[in-house]
Amino acid sequence: MSMRVIRWAAAAVFAAILAGCAQDPSPSRSVPVDENATAVSALAVELQVPWDVAFLPDGDALVTERDSGRVLLIGDAGTTTEVVQIDDVDNRGEGGLMGIAVSPEFADTAHVFVYYTTDADNRIVRYTFSEGALTDPQPTLAGIPSGTIHNGGALTFGPDGYLYAATGDAGQQAFSQNLNSLGGKILRLTTDGRPAPGNPFPESAVLSYGHRNIQGLAFDSRDQLWASEFGAFSWDELNLIVPGGNYGWPEIEGIGGEDRFIDPVEVWRPAEASPAGLAIIDDVLYMAALRGNRLWEIPINNGATGEPRASLGGYGRLRAAVAAPDGSLWVTTSNRDGRGRAAPEDDQILRVNFD
Repeated sequence: MSMRVIRWAAAAVFAAILAGCAQDPSPSRSVPVDENATAVSALAVELQVPWDVAFLPDGDALVTERDSGRVLLIGDAGTTTEVVQIDDVDNRGEGGLMGIAVSPEFADTAHVFVYYTTDADNRIVRYTFSEGALTDPQPTLAGIPSGTIHNGGALTFGPDGYLYAATGDAGQQAFSQNLNSLGGKILRLTTDGRPAPGNPFPESAVLSYGHRNIQGLAFDSRDQLWASEFGAFSWDELNLIVPGGNYGWPEIEGIGGEDRFIDPVEVWRPAEASPAGLAIIDDVLYMAALRGNRLWEIPINNGATGEPRASLGGYGRLRAAVAAPDGSLWVTTSNRDGRGRAAPEDDQILRVNFD
């Protein structure tokens, strides 16, 4: 694909508060996608629903393919090599091979963690990267509820060295408010799959609850955790995560204004978002949007957000957004996931270089 040049929107359009919505004081953000000034190139093409990206210390990337169950090693020049085929991945509906995270102690352990769906559950499995392959799979946490929808799947290591995992409600809304269920939660784990020290609920891996389906997690420069969350019919959400916090699903979607629930920091109509991957570079948050077919750029400052701007139109459904070691942003398309319109080069990994 030839180099495309795209400019971040110079100004955002303020949308009016929609009347007649019971949960509303929130704006719908109908921001046009501008296509004029940041260099974008296709790093890899013809992939099968690349869901997540994690970088090794040498700068190469590991990429999960949701539907194929493969993990690929992608070099800086776009060379692609299969490093494992996970045979027990079940890709029915929204399930499959999803999140991937490289241990911060990789130099000593060579450990890589993946999140995927089987025919019985969602689970986190630890692999060892050895001689160009992922080997020696060790179950880290099994029994996460699974379904044909809402499997969550985001994985990331926090600045504290613990593993954070986002789970979905698996289509069973009651899981989200049930602290005895792993569904509809953000989990904070040791690398052995145990509840991390200091978690808000005794002997529990749960960090926060009341979530519907989170596919993006990212930490900012103040070590604050942000999460992108699919709503149902009214509001998609960007949430700032507080340990022990209840984010309201299924009782509230979007901003509810009730003290017992934590309201999102930003909301969008699903047609403008359906948010997936999340990355933060220089305290600007980049949120990939599936139905929205765009990348949302949101400046953040100590928990507050500036006006969102939209870019990266023309590539269809966007799934992952990951900060690369060289300061660029890697974004994956998701046009072969059964809900998009695939072009011959899809699915792609795009590299966005900033001025």
